[in-house]
Amino acid sequence: TAQSPITAYKIIHPKWGWIGLLACIVPMMILPYYSAIGGWILKYLAAYLTGGAPTAAEADGFFGGFITSPVEPIIWFVIFLAATTFVVYKGVNAGIERMSKVMMPILLVLIICIAVFSLTLTHTDAEGVTRTGLQGLKVYLVPNFEGMTASKLLTVVTDAMGQLFYSISVAMGIMITYGSYVKKDTDINQCVNQIELFDTIVAFLAGMMIVPAVYTFMGRAGMSASGPDLMFIALPKVFGEMGTVIGTAVGILFFMTVAFAALTSSVSIMEALVSCLMDKFHTERKKATLVVAVVTGIVGILVCLGYNVLYFEAILP
Repeated sequence: TAQSPITAYKIIHPKWGWIGLLACIVPMMILPYYSAIGGWILKYLAAYLTGGAPTAAEADGFFGGFITSPVEPIIWFVIFLAATTFVVYKGVNAGIERMSKVMMPILLVLIICIAVFSLTLTHTDAEGVTRTGLQGLKVYLVPNFEGMTASKLLTVVTDAMGQLFYSISVAMGIMITYGSYVKKDTDINQCVNQIELFDTIVAFLAGMMIVPAVYTFMGRAGMSASGPDLMFIALPKVFGEMGTVIGTAVGILFFMTVAFAALTSSVSIMEALVSCLMDKFHTERKKATLVVAVVTGIVGILVCLGYNVLYFEAILP
């Protein structure tokens, strides 16, 4: 159809227009929160670049103190959103394509370098136990079925499917949006194969980049960390154990890698929304981009305030 999600489904079948609406609502729900986390990543990158880490970033209260601040998370969120808006505002060729040609190869090289470095790590803890990155690689790759039950297996499968769906942007309208820009003679099957291949390779390397390092310095206890706790609490502690010079260098490379990945993803999410506005209301790109940016900014500020000013705990009976 060469259309955005909000109009593409209706062209295929008149009664399928509601599916396109859902494909537009989902990225609008994701983008504000995603951009808020992007701001967290920039904060950590800045901390390592300015020499405030690893000592500061590995401190127990660093992450909590940051997100509970009513102003600072908003500042970093706005910076990240502005970077995303700038790329989308420039258009598909001058913005997204140009950024991808530069950032994607750099991102892949950084991931490979950190992954290889993780495998060379060796650490002896206070109890005299020595762990290596290669042992961590074994922990990463060899399944451990000890204590496995049906409910735990279901949780693992569900988590893996959730990660898979999010990774390839299922129900976000991103693939439909990007697909609308390709030439008519493009081999879609070949594109799908390339996406599957590179998505799997990068996901595998990302795990190889993180798991061996965490295991080397924190043992199996470190494997329990996930999500924000893993990225913003556990990993800075790992970098701190590497020493000031090496830890700071690895911290810079790691959060630069994550920042690149986050920016390319947020650009794709915003582009899906901008494309929907352009096709539905026949408006120009610049105006549609600014509208999406303003709405995202308002909701994103509420997300940032949700960890401090607007934070509350619900006590269930």
